[in-house]
Amino acid sequence: MRKTMLAAAVSTLALTASARAETPSVAVDIAPVHSLVAKVMEGVGTPDLIVQQGASPHGYSLRPAEAEALEHADIVFWVGEPLEPWLDRSIEALAADARSVELMETEGTTELEFREGATFEKHSHAHGDDHDDHDHDEKHEAHDDHDHDHDEKHGAHDDHGHDHDEKHEAHDDHDHEEGEDHDHAAHDGHDDHDHHGHDPHAWLDPENARVWLDVIAANLSELDPEHAATYAANAAAGKEELAGLIGEIKAELEGAQGKNFIVFHDAYQYFENRFGISATGSIRLGDASDPSPARIAEIRDKVADLKISCVFSEPQFNAGLVETVFEGTDAKIGVLDPLGGNLTVGPDLYPQLIRDLSGSISSCL
Repeated sequence: MRKTMLAAAVSTLALTASARAETPSVAVDIAPVHSLVAKVMEGVGTPDLIVQQGASPHGYSLRPAEAEALEHADIVFWVGEPLEPWLDRSIEALAADARSVELMETEGTTELEFREGATFEKHSHAHGDDHDDHDHDEKHEAHDDHDHDHDEKHGAHDDHGHDHDEKHEAHDDHDHEEGEDHDHAAHDGHDDHDHHGHDPHAWLDPENARVWLDVIAANLSELDPEHAATYAANAAAGKEELAGLIGEIKAELEGAQGKNFIVFHDAYQYFENRFGISATGSIRLGDASDPSPARIAEIRDKVADLKISCVFSEPQFNAGLVETVFEGTDAKIGVLDPLGGNLTVGPDLYPQLIRDLSGSISSCL
């Protein structure tokens, strides 16, 4: 009897191990995208998050556990090289055999060019659902002046590479205590994303998220056809939820259209474009450099001229800078977080992130 029970237990363990082996090992760059992948994988598995919450994705030093997650990944979902120039090299070094899915490169993704200047006068775009000038089919033509061949790209990012054999040694100096600042100011050469080509903050358009849910499901199904029906059903449910969310946010922000506000850095135009609102300018050009005195003066003049009602800081950066720039003005100060740094990681993070952005804007304007 004991032998029979032992054999049954061994058989159960073997079946469990086999099921786990058939489920792809999935790595994802940032929490909002991780949330979309987690939604598609519900009931099958859980993806690994590479860039920890509260950290800037523009420049990041992998912890050993994150490097290991990449090394073991069968597939990596990430926004793309314009957002995370360091991750391209890391994937090549640690996950060369994994499938790499750059979501910004997928068909159907709406893309917007960077806005220029402290107050965005040099670049504007239509709001709402009119994206005819930004569809994916025109993307490669628009990138003609910005494309770099594979060898040039990696040569430009040598400082961010992690050789496989030297991985753990290279990361010894990059272990981070909880809450440590991961800002990318030390990563020379990538300040402000170079501000050419397309703005990579595309996850803040929920219509892009709906497109990406299908892309995620399709790629996972190719690697794991046994669970293809689950992936497809989860993606369909996620798309339906986001369709309802888009209608909810449009109604909430209806009174905010036409009002003037300033953001900390220009990360929100996908959200703005989807919901018919528009920031008047940004304090920082990007994420690494503090604004120059001339830029601050330009923004302060705009605040006075247009009677700016609100300025938004971000939790990842020094709120004191916002207070300094707007000292003596009537503008209220709100908070926007494009990454959902204070939210619980998982399938519910993405819709909550979008709701939080909308709530912060509607309550401040």
